[in-house]
Amino acid sequence: MKKILVVEDDANMRKLLVDEFNRQGFKTAEASNGEEGLQLVLDFKPDSIVLDIIMPVMNGAQMLEALRKEEWGKNIPVTILTNASDLGMIATALERGVCKYIIKSDVAIDDIVKKVADEIK
Repeated sequence: MKKILVVEDDANMRKLLVDEFNRQGFKTAEASNGEEGLQLVLDFKPDSIVLDIIMPVMNGAQMLEALRKEEWGKNIPVTILTNASDLGMIATALERGVCKYIIKSDVAIDDIVKKVADEIK
């Protein structure tokens, strides 16, 4: 069973994503900020990470940077899911090996799940 880590500070969005991933047959773990997400990565060993950018404690860009510095984190597929459409932020994320950059307001939950699932099937 493939595993997805959802790192999202909006509790409602996080629940919707986790519920849909579970419904599609994935095992999930969730975190409300980048610091929690980094701690979970080692124990959970996800096949893919869905990562928000704007979060408290440690934002998604900081988590991604820390993840990519570690040997175990260099190749985990990461999908950025955010409302931030700043071109500089998108470019930085892509430079750090992000698979997809999805603007939350542009897509439905089931579309997000499908796009992430397609990366790891």
